[in-house]
Amino acid sequence: MKCLYCGHFEDKVVDSRSIKEGAVIRRRRECLGCGQRFTTYEYIEFTPLVVRKLDGRNEGFDRGKLKRGVVIALAKRPVSPEEIDRLVSEVEERCHELGRQEVTSGDIGEIVMEKLRRLDEVAYIRFASVYRRFEDVGGFRREIDRIHVRPGRKVSASSGSSHSDPE
Repeated sequence: MKCLYCGHFEDKVVDSRSIKEGAVIRRRRECLGCGQRFTTYEYIEFTPLVVRKLDGRNEGFDRGKLKRGVVIALAKRPVSPEEIDRLVSEVEERCHELGRQEVTSGDIGEIVMEKLRRLDEVAYIRFASVYRRFEDVGGFRREIDRIHVRPGRKVSASSGSSHSDPE
């Protein structure tokens, strides 16, 4: 590993730790030339994903674009930046687990909605309204009703579960 400080190519590993549930290895290194210490990270390198858009175009998977969409859905919600990063990582991992180099924007949207549904129902509805292109309040109502009929769902006092079923 080339030293960031002096450019020397020899170092020794002083400390090595597994982080992010074993997906990353963090190594503290010491340059044998100048003695400075620096940190490196080793990640699993996946085959790049290609996303098939609705109009048939292909584009490379963009983690930043995915994160921006999730952040917008979670705006002003009680969710930490760490939880957002974890959700984005889980979505990306699920896309790789599909076993295909090409995934559709629909695949990604469904995975995001599944994750958001568990994390924050308000963010889920926000994301679903854009993803499913709700045209009127009926779309919101149907999606909210679908959340409320899930078995084993915890209903909080602030969730407003006193509405009647329009269907």
